[in-house]
Amino acid sequence: MQSVLSESEKGMKSSVDHLKEELKNIRTGRASPSLLDSVMVDVYGTAMRLRDLATVTAPEPRLLMVTPFDRNNCGPVSKGIEKSNLGVQPTIDGNIVRINIPPMDEAKRKEMVKLAWDKCEKCKVSIRDARRKANEALKQLKSDGELTEDALKGAEKKIQDQTDRYCKLADETVAHKQEEVLAI
Repeated sequence: MQSVLSESEKGMKSSVDHLKEELKNIRTGRASPSLLDSVMVDVYGTAMRLRDLATVTAPEPRLLMVTPFDRNNCGPVSKGIEKSNLGVQPTIDGNIVRINIPPMDEAKRKEMVKLAWDKCEKCKVSIRDARRKANEALKQLKSDGELTEDALKGAEKKIQDQTDRYCKLADETVAHKQEEVLAI
């Protein structure tokens, strides 16, 4: 029974962790180096992550600077950022790539908030799926005679408490992101 509880907790935690990673790719009003975490760059005959090729900093609230470790990669880095469909335009300035982050209008902000809440809902579906799997495993243990009816009800309550806690955590995470996006 304990393994079922820990397995469901692990599944729910990974769903929330995935949500946090997904939210990093949603633009806010400020420049954030994590905005470029998902960018892939074609260099050396293969696709590599931008963060493996360069340092990304935010020296100003609306500017990102990408400094490739190999200065010959400025062109491919710029092309990779353009292909990523982030809605930003990189410019090469010597050995660095500058990315001005344009301010978002009200409609774009609302669109970003809606996208964040859609990701939250997918996270909650994943959390509830982990609950369903755990409850099925518990019912199987009961039918095998390894659990009593009272132990089954207690374990189901613990799993429901886990589900409620992780759904609330997902809501709080997205609410915090919503504040960041709507801040001017």
